[in-house]
Amino acid sequence: MTSRPSVALFATCINDTMFPGTAIATVRLLERLGCTVTFPEAQTCCGQMLTNTGYIAQAEPVVRTFVRAFEGADYVVGPSGSCVGSARHQHPMIASKVGDEGLRRASETLNQRVFELSEFLVDVLGVTDVGAWFPHRVTFHPTCHSIRVAGVGDRPQRLLREVGGIDLVDLPDADQCCGFGGTFSVKNPDVSVSMGSDKARSAVSTGAEYLVAGDNSCLMHIGGLLSRSKSPVTPIHLAEILASTREDPR
Repeated sequence: MTSRPSVALFATCINDTMFPGTAIATVRLLERLGCTVTFPEAQTCCGQMLTNTGYIAQAEPVVRTFVRAFEGADYVVGPSGSCVGSARHQHPMIASKVGDEGLRRASETLNQRVFELSEFLVDVLGVTDVGAWFPHRVTFHPTCHSIRVAGVGDRPQRLLREVGGIDLVDLPDADQCCGFGGTFSVKNPDVSVSMGSDKARSAVSTGAEYLVAGDNSCLMHIGGLLSRSKSPVTPIHLAEILASTREDPR
C-alpha cells in the first residue's frame, strides 16, 4: 500500500506489565515504516484467562472495555498471536453468551481491523523486509495460539528470513506446545514443566543464541526453564528483532 495508516497499539497486559520492551519495539518498528502509532490508555486485558477458565460473565466487561478503547482506530495491532486470537474469536462468543447482540456486532466489526503484528506487516503494509539487522543465530517457536487461533501461518518466518545478518535455523518439533497455556501451567504444573523442558532442549540443540516467538507468555515459560538449566539461549520477541538495526548494540 502507498499510504501508511494510523495504528492503535494493543500492547497486551503481559507486555505492559512485564515486557514493555516489546511494546516499545513494536512502536519503533511501525513508526520506522511510516505508521502513526497511538496508545489508547483505556485498554486493559483481552480477558482470555477469564474466558478460558469459564468466567464468561466476568469477561463481558473486559470485552466492552476493549471495544470502547479501540473502536475509533483505523487498525489495532498487537504483538501477541494469543491475545489477538482471543479478541477475534472469543470476544463475539462472550457477547453472544451473555445475550448482548449490540456488543457482539460491535466486536465483530472492530475485529475486522485487529491484526497480530506479523499479519499487519505482511498483509496490510505489504512488506517482509522491514530493514532489520540482527547478526545472530536464532530459532523460531511458532506458538500454539498464533498458529491455531490467530492463524498467522508462516508470516513470522517470512519476516525473519529477510533480516540482515541473521542465521535462522529450524526448531526441532516446532509444532509441539511449550506447555504454558496460561492457566494450564498453574493447574497442571508438572505436565507444563515437562513440555516446556522438551521445548527448551529443542532450542538448545539448534545451537541458536536466541529463541524467538511472537508471544512473550510462551517465551517467559520456556525462558524460565532455559535459565534454570543455565542455557546460553536467550528468549526474544519477534518485534525486538524486527526493530533492530545496524546501529543497535545487541
